[in-house]
Amino acid sequence: MNLFVGFLKFSPVFLMAGLMISGFDALLAAPISTIYAAIVAYATEKFSFNDLLDSAVENVKEMQLVFFILMAAYAMAEAFMATGVGAAIINAALNLGLNGKTVAVTALLVTGILSVATGTSWGTFAACAPIFLWLNHIVGGNLMLTTAAVAGGACFGDNIGLISDTTVVSSGIHKVEVIHRIRHQGVWSVSCLILAAIIIFFVGAGMGLPDVVGNAGEAINQIPEEVWSNLDAERPSAVTLLNQVQDGVPFYMVIPLILVIAVAIKGLPTLACLGIGIISSLILGLFAGTVTSIAGKDGFLNLMMTGFADAGSWVIVMMMWVGAFGGIMAKMNAFAPLSNLISRNITKVRQLMFANGLLSIAGNAALSDEMAQIVTIGPIMKNLTDENVEASEEDMYKLRLRNATFNDALGVFGSQLIPWHVYMSFYVGIATAVYPIAKFSAIDIIKYNFMAMIAVSSILILTLTGLDRLVPLFGIPSEPDVRIRKQSEKRSKEEFKSIDKTAAGK
Repeated sequence: MNLFVGFLKFSPVFLMAGLMISGFDALLAAPISTIYAAIVAYATEKFSFNDLLDSAVENVKEMQLVFFILMAAYAMAEAFMATGVGAAIINAALNLGLNGKTVAVTALLVTGILSVATGTSWGTFAACAPIFLWLNHIVGGNLMLTTAAVAGGACFGDNIGLISDTTVVSSGIHKVEVIHRIRHQGVWSVSCLILAAIIIFFVGAGMGLPDVVGNAGEAINQIPEEVWSNLDAERPSAVTLLNQVQDGVPFYMVIPLILVIAVAIKGLPTLACLGIGIISSLILGLFAGTVTSIAGKDGFLNLMMTGFADAGSWVIVMMMWVGAFGGIMAKMNAFAPLSNLISRNITKVRQLMFANGLLSIAGNAALSDEMAQIVTIGPIMKNLTDENVEASEEDMYKLRLRNATFNDALGVFGSQLIPWHVYMSFYVGIATAVYPIAKFSAIDIIKYNFMAMIAVSSILILTLTGLDRLVPLFGIPSEPDVRIRKQSEKRSKEEFKSIDKTAAGK
């Protein structure tokens, strides 16, 4: 009977996974699963409606700061795409001159930087795929190597970007500061990017690719008219960015990105960093002529409104429902069976953290959506760590940082290695639309996505082996600073028995 009740309490997670896999939008899957969770909680624990409502609302309240950060992040992303920040980054790299051997590695680095600036992997891929796929065509590079490089680089900022929705949401779920996340994983993330760039360069060189130099303007001119129409329907901001790349923008438009990164490193709050990025892009955009008005239909304030609307129309609403879902699940202690199963089979904290990483990958494969994985598996990981680990608050915070990084990195980069994932469907669709003279498949892109392979494998191996201590700021505490709770309880009992024996002897 207890086994049945435990399964019933956990069944809302299976329902959400099933709905996502079957094609339901998260905005429908989350509320349906929340209502079902409330029914299960009432049936198993006899909680009143008011009790469940209070638990749901209280959990959502804890995410209020995340909502404001998401709105500001979406607004800054719009500003960076429209004012010329993104175009300046691309042109700075393309002006160096590219050939068949270097087009893929340049694509990785440019999309990596642009994704940090815009906070969106989907937007970065949509904006950069037309440039680099046609540039690859001109210089005679390897199409799939370049496509995979664009895909891998586009995910870089989605994992470490200050304004990335997945970074913000995963940090919020695990109750860590986004700035602290960036510091924690910064060296590791950049190392993965550099290693991937080295491998891509040598793979490209080993293919015997030509040394013909091409330019972005020629590549953009070759884009067919129907491709422009498809891109405008899928990602209008990408069209604006392409036009700016072709027309050119002043190089100083990269300054807003540099400012945001600099103040983030200095430790300013996330909202302050985002505000500086928005204001600096406005001021410099007025000088550059990319911002022609502040108010009005095409004005800068309309960009801000678009960003707020995009965040509010999907991700914030979904987060509210997921927050309510998590509150109800926690109220009925639904994750206790999973916690007990894992805790019975681990002896060290690193094993638990490794298990959390595997949960992230499994959830990503099951749900086929990185955000759904973050909001569904994230609370389970947090509960597992809180319930099973005994440590100081400082050390627990470091473990929460790793869990947030797991949730995000294995969601975003893990998606690049799952053929049926929605990420891969999007990439194949965009690549086909902007470069219709070739056929693309998820498997062909995955084979060359060295960035994703390195990121996923390295974080798991480093965590399990303890070698993460060799990466600055990336190490997590080990025994005896942190302990599995059952071990400490056993030790306490043994000490108590020893005291009893000593007392009896006296």
